[in-house]
Amino acid sequence: MSEDMTPEVRYWVEKRGVGELGDKMGIKIVALSAESGVATMPAEGNRQPMGIVHGGAYVVLAETLGSSCAAVAAGVGRHAVGIEINASHTKSVTEGLITATARAVNIGRNLATHEVAVEDEKGNRLSTVRITNFLRDNR
Repeated sequence: MSEDMTPEVRYWVEKRGVGELGDKMGIKIVALSAESGVATMPAEGNRQPMGIVHGGAYVVLAETLGSSCAAVAAGVGRHAVGIEINASHTKSVTEGLITATARAVNIGRNLATHEVAVEDEKGNRLSTVRITNFLRDNR
């Protein structure tokens, strides 16, 4: 994890994790704030029968990161729930480390939208994902 995460966010990431699916896929959150974040995932173990990384794996990586950014934006006593996601896959990869970088498009009281660029180790764009989360109070 990045040293520029606040201690509260670092604790939150360590305590919350990335969930069962994220763990199975090898997703790691490297940096996280409400406005931006970085996460990685290996190609190995996330390929479809043709030998390339499954497009759905890019979406899971992006949703894990974008929803985590939105959850930080929601703040204490609130949480984020994904309500819309779309992806445009532009290139495939068969090996190496995949990196997702999220940037906030808009953060409001009840909605947070992030754009996530998914890239290979050479910086080639593999997928562009946009996710919108509803920010709501805990019950």
